Formats: sequence, C-alpha cells, structure tokens
Amino acid sequence: MTRTLPTDPQAPPEDAQLLDASHEVLLKELCGVLFASLPRSDQRRKGAQYLRGLLGARGRKSIRNIATVVGGPAAEQSLHHFITSSTWDWGPVRQALAQHLARIAPPQAYVLRPMVVPKAGDHSVGVDRRFIPALGQVLNAQQAVGVWAASESFSGPVNWRLHLPRNWLEDAPRRSQALIPDEVDAESLGDCALEAVLGLPARWGLPVRPVVADARDADGLRLVRRMRGERLPMLARIAGSFPLRPVAPLPGHPAGPGPACQLLTAARELRRPVVWSDPSGELRGGLVAAVWVRPAGPGAARQGRGRRGGGELLLLGMGAAGGRWPAELWLTDLVDLPVPALVRLARLSDRVDLDFTRTADRVGVRDFAGRSFGGWHRHITLASAAHAVAVLARGDDRLY
Repeated sequence: MTRTLPTDPQAPPEDAQLLDASHEVLLKELCGVLFASLPRSDQRRKGAQYLRGLLGARGRKSIRNIATVVGGPAAEQSLHHFITSSTWDWGPVRQALAQHLARIAPPQAYVLRPMVVPKAGDHSVGVDRRFIPALGQVLNAQQAVGVWAASESFSGPVNWRLHLPRNWLEDAPRRSQALIPDEVDAESLGDCALEAVLGLPARWGLPVRPVVADARDADGLRLVRRMRGERLPMLARIAGSFPLRPVAPLPGHPAGPGPACQLLTAARELRRPVVWSDPSGELRGGLVAAVWVRPAGPGAARQGRGRRGGGELLLLGMGAAGGRWPAELWLTDLVDLPVPALVRLARLSDRVDLDFTRTADRVGVRDFAGRSFGGWHRHITLASAAHAVAVLARGDDRLY
C-alpha cells in the first residue's frame, strides 16, 4: 500500500490522442446534456468543438492545439474568447455532468483529490511558491481540489475548487486582472477541499455518498472536525500523529489519548486479512485492524455524538503481510459498515489516482495556460467532461 503523490510527474505521451469513432455517440449525447444551460447556439457549438479538441488534439491541450482539430487559426480566437472571457456559467455545466454520471455510473463515494500544477511563471491565476509535503520540496505551482464521483468501475471529476493564496486575494491589481470574483476569500487547503464537496448532493440533486479524503497534508484535525460538524459521512486518511482516545483499553497502551499510529501498533493482534479488487480487476490482499476511538485534543468535547451514542469513530490500520505496520491509517464515522466494505471505499482513492494519470491528464486537466479565474474553471469543466467521454467510451479493458 503505497502513497500516491498529489502531483503526477509522469507526463502523458506527447502524441496522446483519444478521439476515435467509438467516442462520437457518447460525445453527441453528452453535449446535448452539458450545454442545455448555455443560452446561445454558438456557445453550445463552441463547447462541443472544445470537447472534441480536448479528445483529439495531440500533445498539450492548449487552445492553439485544440483549434487545429476543429478549425485551425480561424477557430483559435473564438475558442480563446469562449474559454477566457465569455460569460457562460460553468456551475450548471458541472451539475449536468454530475447528474448524468450519477445516472449511468452511480458513485459509491465522492473522493477528494488534490491537484498540483507546476508553473514556470507567476501570471497564472493562483500560482505561488508552495511547499508540497508529499514531495518534500517547494514548487512554483497552482493547487486545486477535485471532487471525483467514484465507484469500483468508474471515476470522474464533477467539481473543482482552485486554492487562492492570500497574496493573490489581497493584491487588488492582480486580483482585478485575473477577474477573481469579490466573494472569493482566503481559505486553507483543507477548507478548500471541504468547500468543494460541501452541500453538493443537496444543491445538485445527487445521491448522498461518503466523502473519501486525504487529511494528512492539510490540517487533518480541523478537516475531520469540520466534516463531522457538517454531518458529512466520511472516511479520511490521517497522519500517524492524529490524536485519538481508545474506547476500550489496548494491550501495552497507557490509559488516555495517544497518536493514532501508537494505538494501531498496540492493536496489531487484532489484524485480520481482507481482500479487494484493484482498478484492473486483480485481487489484492492485506491486513486490517479496527479500533473504536473518540476524538482527542482541544475541542474534542464539542464534537457531535456518533451513531453509537458516544461520538465513537472507527480507526482502521492497513498494511501488507510482513510489511510496515500500519502502512495506512483511516478514520471514519461509517460505523455501521463492515470492515471489508470500508477497505473497498478507501481503495477508491487508488481508482481516482489511476484515472487521473491515465485519462484526466491526457485530456488536458492541467493544461490551461491562461490568466483568468473564469478561464481556468471553464477549461477544467470541459476537461472533466472529456475525461468522462474517454473513460466511458474506451472501457477498462482498453484503458488499463
């Protein structure tokens, strides 16, 4: 069980081209659904052109490369305007995509996945010098969080939130040039992740599903507390230092709270084998231990009470037989689910990581080079739709 970095340094092939005859039916169907909210026929036509270009252009999915597929230099200027300075609202387009996917590929969970986009300059909206904990280095980059509707057979992004550093939001000329809306305010990366998914099912008419999140690099304690406070059913990967209090005494562990890793080390005799399928369909196995815990640390007493009546959560440790223990630590309030079902939910993050690298990156999810806030959101919305077309049209046997 290895950790996947939030960046994906292995770039897709420069000649990557996804568009073929098998996509046309899906593309036509999806365009009819996605662009129903666009008021003008020319906007709907350009939306379809942009989608086709994302799937058909070779190499980087710049507007220039996209235009070579759908009309050449004459199309480049109109597509540039359509993405960077048009007034169409990306929210209803994302909602239509999410509702369509919920009908044809019902999600088992919403997976929050961070995305890091390295940049050479300092003009792209939100770019900043950032320390990336998973890489242990500082990068000049944009950071965003995607909400992926995920099941064991499909995953695709349905919503995005761009993290904007305070120095962008407090620099009036810079903010004005990037057309950042007045209501956008500073937030932590963890809050950015939560706001991307908070209220999504209710606002968009989607099924309520658990939220699977990686809370190691953000302020994990705050993120978990906020999810519980908002009554989001959650399964969060946590750091070993996360403070918890065992409900029952553990062998060799002193009474009282302790780091999650210490609790699971004391519970190693509780480990049991669990088997699941990886994204390719191959069976995998590992050892899992579950410990009943309560939150510890400042503010823990203010947390809501859990379904068992005392605010209890389940702490899961996962690891390979003979390997480091615990290799992964997960915390959940889904206390009525059996442990194997919780493991399968956790492994949906692997599905998302693979789909990101194999498909989302190939259709240009990180390729927007413009400077405007709206342009970034419009491009990534259409790249998310292109991702869905590519995965649904090709199927697992061809992608993996």
